[in-house]
Amino acid sequence: MATATLLSSSFAMPAAARRASSSSSTSLGFATSQLAGLSLSAGAATSTAIAPLPKRQFQPIVVRRVCPFTDKKTNRANKVSFSNHKTKKQQFVNLQYKKLWWEAGKRFVKLRLSTKALKTIEKHGLDAVARKAGIDLNKK
Repeated sequence: MATATLLSSSFAMPAAARRASSSSSTSLGFATSQLAGLSLSAGAATSTAIAPLPKRQFQPIVVRRVCPFTDKKTNRANKVSFSNHKTKKQQFVNLQYKKLWWEAGKRFVKLRLSTKALKTIEKHGLDAVARKAGIDLNKK
């Protein structure tokens, strides 16, 4: 039923307009719009091209909850109620901001590390733990 109304509306166009729209549609290979009697062309698509967005120069620093020395991350766990109903919860790493004396650099280094990493540094030393983790303390 809808196609019958579309076909009848295309026949309501003058004969010259029908010939012009049919010749342009066959030469370009595009279908014509039967509702408005307009043909689609490649020129219309290129004139509405969107310019690329400029690159962002400033990117904010996102501080993740990850210890750089031990690679400890947030753990997903279930919180279990008395009725044994389980809901998801996150167990975060115990991260602390600490200023540690770096013997090789003869200065204090401010780090954000887990308490487990602090115990490891006390046992093995800051240089050994940083070397094993692949952290360069000169740039911090």
